[in-house]
Amino acid sequence: MSMLPILLGYLALGAAAGTMAGLFGVGGGLIIVPALVFAFGLQGVAPEVTMHLAVGTSLATIVVTGASSAWAHYQKGSIHREWFLALLPGLLLGAIGGVFVAGALSGGVLGTLFGLFVLAVAVRMVLDRGPVPGSVAPGRGGMAVAGGVIGGVSALFGIGGGTLCVPWLTRCGAEMTRAVGTSAACGIPIALFGAATFAVVGWGNAQLPAGATGFVMWPAFFGIVLASVPFARLGARLAHRLPARVLKLAFAALLTLVGLRFLF
Repeated sequence: MSMLPILLGYLALGAAAGTMAGLFGVGGGLIIVPALVFAFGLQGVAPEVTMHLAVGTSLATIVVTGASSAWAHYQKGSIHREWFLALLPGLLLGAIGGVFVAGALSGGVLGTLFGLFVLAVAVRMVLDRGPVPGSVAPGRGGMAVAGGVIGGVSALFGIGGGTLCVPWLTRCGAEMTRAVGTSAACGIPIALFGAATFAVVGWGNAQLPAGATGFVMWPAFFGIVLASVPFARLGARLAHRLPARVLKLAFAALLTLVGLRFLF
């Protein structure tokens, strides 16, 4: 397959991921990872490295897209600086640890775990389980432990962390706007250290395709980043014109199909 169709395919993937992320209000990792698994399969990438390459590349894209989101939240003053700094050590260690766990798993096992995680997110959306408000934040030790869990799970599955971070911060007493803003900031170190570690862990793997540095595929990275940011704005505009409950159920149905595809 020539390079031009591949790059056009990655641009289309970035456009779809950005639109859906803006439309459904979730990070693009839940969309990018399964789409990349499909795309890499079409290119004949070895199945043994396909899942790891998709997760590592997804994290690399989140470094850029997440930074754009975090900057917007920072300008609006919606990042809780003290909580971010308290979570940071755990986020870094958890992200690195999550990658090493992923590296120790076969592609099939990692794919199965990803499918179960996606199904869990879908069930939560169908049940309309929003974050439970709280009022008391734990100490720095508790925040560091929480950061480790959030960073580890997020790096393992190639997501930015909002799925776990927003509910946690809400339980700690943050208003939704500050929970989302702080979560966006937390996604940057998760993605940065996670992607860098995936590149190191996969370094020199003979089964990797051309254009990859470890488990990060650069043609996919550039195509997704170029298209996802502007199309995320399009998705956000569409979200304001469509019923929220219908959108949530539609996305839950999509995630269910994705999750079942990874399991069977």
